[in-house]
Amino acid sequence: MRQRTNSENESSPADGWRNVADSRTTASPLRAERVLVVEDDPNVGEVVSRYLVREGFEAPVIRNGLEALEFLSKDGADLVILDLMLPGLDGLEIARRMRADGITTPIIILTARQRESDIVLGLGLGADDYVAKPFSPVELVARVKAVLRRRTAGNDIGGGVIRDGALTISPETRSVTRGDEQVELTSTEFDLLHHLASNPGRVFSREQLLQDVWDYSHIGDPSTVTVHVRRLRAKIEQDPARPRYIKTVWGVGYKFQPSASAEARLK
Repeated sequence: MRQRTNSENESSPADGWRNVADSRTTASPLRAERVLVVEDDPNVGEVVSRYLVREGFEAPVIRNGLEALEFLSKDGADLVILDLMLPGLDGLEIARRMRADGITTPIIILTARQRESDIVLGLGLGADDYVAKPFSPVELVARVKAVLRRRTAGNDIGGGVIRDGALTISPETRSVTRGDEQVELTSTEFDLLHHLASNPGRVFSREQLLQDVWDYSHIGDPSTVTVHVRRLRAKIEQDPARPRYIKTVWGVGYKFQPSASAEARLK
């Protein structure tokens, strides 16, 4: 394999948009984590792949939605970076089909769309996060690492079953019921609800929740939390406009409000 020159190794991020990097890495006994980049813009796709490969990931780039679904069903991936504005089969439909097919791979949406409705829809389909264009490749890679760390940590969530009124949260099975009804939550929605419910009455700022739940410290958009809270309320609250469990503390953040009986059990 040709060795890179010093000038190539020291190329700037701007150079990355012009140079094409091979997204495939040589297989090893311990496979690197695979991040599938679904992006129709070759410049964007290749620079994202280059930054991921530099950090030790496998990062194949696919520009077609149907090919991406076929790749996932055959080869799989540890995470998908998914552009929304794809020709033919767009990113939202890809996410919808992934979840319908039982593919639980984490998704980070990459989009130039700024409408909150698109973001809400994408997160509602099971995406874990979104990054708006233009973006920093370094920040995107940091988010990829955070999502993968969180997914691993999420499998080790401990603690007992949390019951409050009709709501039951079971960390061992990562399931939530409201009365006799099973509540379908995304992985991120479950982590957020469990974190709040495990600290009843404590107020968390959006920035603190980004750090605790998303594992982001200095990156991430606080509106991500707002969107997830809205989605969560729509699923667990009898009246999302007048939430019983997840309360807004204006100017500060959110808290899980236990019922009087649950609060008494905590004392």
